Amino acid sequence: MTAATPTAHATLTTTDQARRVVVVAAEIFCVVGTLFGIGVLGTRVEEAAGGALAATATLVAPAGPAFSIWSVIYLGLLAYAVWQALPANAVRERVRRTGWLAAASMVLNAAWLLVTQQGWIWASVVVIVALALTLGVLLRRLTTEPASSTLERVVVDATFGLYLGWVAVATCANVTAALADSGVDLGSVGNQVAAVVVVAVAAVLGAVFAQQLGGRWTVAAAMAWGLAWIAVGRLGDEPRSVATGLAAAVAAVVVLAAAARWRGRAALRAA
Repeated sequence: MTAATPTAHATLTTTDQARRVVVVAAEIFCVVGTLFGIGVLGTRVEEAAGGALAATATLVAPAGPAFSIWSVIYLGLLAYAVWQALPANAVRERVRRTGWLAAASMVLNAAWLLVTQQGWIWASVVVIVALALTLGVLLRRLTTEPASSTLERVVVDATFGLYLGWVAVATCANVTAALADSGVDLGSVGNQVAAVVVVAVAAVLGAVFAQQLGGRWTVAAAMAWGLAWIAVGRLGDEPRSVATGLAAAVAAVVVLAAAARWRGRAALRAA
């Protein structure tokens, strides 16, 4: 791909102006939802829905420290909201093609936090799946045109890459939590087999992302981060499962290896 054509001279349209405002409003809504999720305005996520989403609720739940990645993602979303509002950035085709999706992702993020406050665990599955799909489309569109600067790569590509990678793992954990909360119990061995299958699905998703998104390191890193903390949780905390822990560790390596493989192919094609 060639470098993006500058569009700073383009006219700032009414649609551009509306999109800028909507993204900022969505970011504010996202912050409000976050205040509920961390317990400032409501109940912390791990304590909501009867503890169904706690770090020790299921075999596929990442250990507590894994969720610190949200601090980086939220900081990136704040920076993005400011960056995209600048007139020179608002008229870029890359922003026009992804800005509405970015706003939607922020709204869905807040909606997920508010839904879990009500204990609606299956509704939270619907919301997080919609969020994952939205981010997948957004990253795919970003991949069709490279960033024009290092700042854009950090604020836009890195932020939404981490966002997608983490949400992909979180979706797997969310679905598992909903099943467990609904009383699905396959027994000690059956639950571990099911958990290994879920982790394997996450690894396959990571490989698909690597192929479709050009081996983006941020997506792979966020997925590997989440999978690694599943491994830590299962090997060092309750509920313990050596099989799940080892599978998660292997899956983390597979996701990173898939990204490296596709980046290597891209480099060869460029050469």
